[in-house]
Amino acid sequence: MNIRILIAEDHNIVREGLKGLLEKEPDFSIVGEAGNGFEAVRLAGELKPDVIIMDISMPGMNGTEATRQVLKANSNVRVLALSMESDRRFIVDALESGACGYVLKDAYFKELSEAIRAVAKGETYLGPRINELIIKDYLQRIPDGLPLNFTSLTERERELLKMVANGKNTKDIASELDISNKTVEAHRQNIMKKLNLFSIAELTKFAVREGLTSHL
Repeated sequence: MNIRILIAEDHNIVREGLKGLLEKEPDFSIVGEAGNGFEAVRLAGELKPDVIIMDISMPGMNGTEATRQVLKANSNVRVLALSMESDRRFIVDALESGACGYVLKDAYFKELSEAIRAVAKGETYLGPRINELIIKDYLQRIPDGLPLNFTSLTERERELLKMVANGKNTKDIASELDISNKTVEAHRQNIMKKLNLFSIAELTKFAVREGLTSHL
């Protein structure tokens, strides 16, 4: 599978460095570069990339707003947020804008390449450090309790939701729990029905917002 990538990053050196690393991967193809959010929106429409690596903090139109506009006009494009910001609010904002994943700029290239391949397949990617940051933030906030609809989940459903929130796909979950892919899908459908959610991305955002990973 050849993954066509658009890089949206306002710092030239960072953008050139990313391009150089990505071009070494045999399944990656760089189709364009954008220096700001406006260019990202325009090029997304013209080039139809599979994945956009979107810097969240860009002048003019930031990456979050650019993501909204890109996906409004190009529903098949996958956006991977790239940021120095590890604050939970930035992560949630990026996911709510439609981004399929979030990677910190100080991550290793291996994590970035894994994230690109994951979102290209329609999966949601939150790396281990992001999950750790979310859990730590949750513990510091000391919330009063979990949403009532969360308590309706069975122990197995809670376990599966944790795996979904950690970015694991159906095959990985089935293997780890020693169940069939169809059983995983059935559990996931039940979870979404109970939580009144309609996609894996919404499940992930639910877990991030509520800090549920620390309770599963």
